[in-house]
Formats: sequence, structure tokens, C-alpha cells
Amino acid sequence: MHAAREDRQAAAFDHIGARYDEAFPHKDGQISAGEWLLGRLSPGSAVLDLGCGTGLPTAAQLAGAGHLVTGLDLSAEMVRLARSNVPEASFRQGDLRDAEGEYDAVVAFFVLLMLPLREFPDALARVHRALRPGGLFCLSMVEADLDDVPIAFLGQEVRVSCLLRDELRAVVEEAGFAVEEEHVLSYAPSTTQAVPEVQLFLNCRRP
Repeated sequence: MHAAREDRQAAAFDHIGARYDEAFPHKDGQISAGEWLLGRLSPGSAVLDLGCGTGLPTAAQLAGAGHLVTGLDLSAEMVRLARSNVPEASFRQGDLRDAEGEYDAVVAFFVLLMLPLREFPDALARVHRALRPGGLFCLSMVEADLDDVPIAFLGQEVRVSCLLRDELRAVVEEAGFAVEEEHVLSYAPSTTQAVPEVQLFLNCRRP
């Protein structure tokens, strides 16, 4: 069941492809989180970009600053686009379970959305293990109260889960992260095929 669900999610984003960036052209929250990382990482740090999508803007932002970026995405089409957009980074198809090695930072922008709520603690525990002590973790989520609900998104059906801001912070802290910054943004996509949303960004550290 788990594999079949992942296959459906990956197929949906294979079809969405470059239209994702067209629908969400302004990613101010992700750029700001990247700047937060850039101000704290040592030169040439190893960074894992979970759910890297097309590689824009995050992988490009971090690799362009000289960091060693590894991107993972379930969608083969997203990986293809990311390799084209950010040739100086490394991308492969997979998810958090396919992450290997230790990292100075992990970014996971709108990735937990793709999981049922019951899988959030394990996903966060995996991120915690992938980080070196003192490592940095940037996470984003759409604020809502949903658990594995099918929605229409850019012409495809995807299943999403969301938490309210206090619940998200509690889950992240229970996973062993210290939340250093929290930002809330209102976002209106540039398409009628996705609805306006409230985006939550947490900048964290593994103590």
C-alpha cells in the first residue's frame, strides 16, 4: 500500500513537471530560509534537499554559494528538470529512506505534505539521524488540519496532510529539534488550479 501510494504521488508530479514553477513563481519563504542557512553554514557544507522538485530556487541557491547539494525527489521528471536547472548539484530519484551519509543541513520544503500524519514522526527522526550534531534543518508546511486527503492540484490528484502551526512546532520539537525561527506567509499561486494558502517555515537546529 505504501509503495502504491508513493507511485501515485510520483506520477502526479511527473505530469505536473515544470508547471509547478509556473504556478509558484515567487518562493520568498524558501529563499529566506536559504539565506538563513547561508549565514550559518561553513564553506562547502553538505546539504540534503528532500523533495527537491525542479531544483529552483533552493538547490540553485545553495549550490551557487559553493555548498555540496544532494537532491532527492520521488518524481523522475522533477529529477530530470533539477539536473538541467542546477548541473552543479547531484540529484537522484528517491525519498528520505534513500538518503545516505551525514549532512550539515537538510531542507524539506512542502515534503511532509505528501505523507500521512502517522508517518511524520518517523520522517523527522530520519532527518535527525541524517544531520550531524549541530546541523541545521529548514522545514515548510501548508497550514491546515488535514490527514491524507485527496485534493486537485495543478490538474492532478495528490494526497496531502497538513498541521496547524502549534501542532507542527510540537511535532518538530518532539523529534529532537530546537526551533530557532518561525515564519508565516500568505501565498496566492499564479493559477486557478491551486488555491491560496498559508505557509509555515521553521528554521531549526539539531542540538
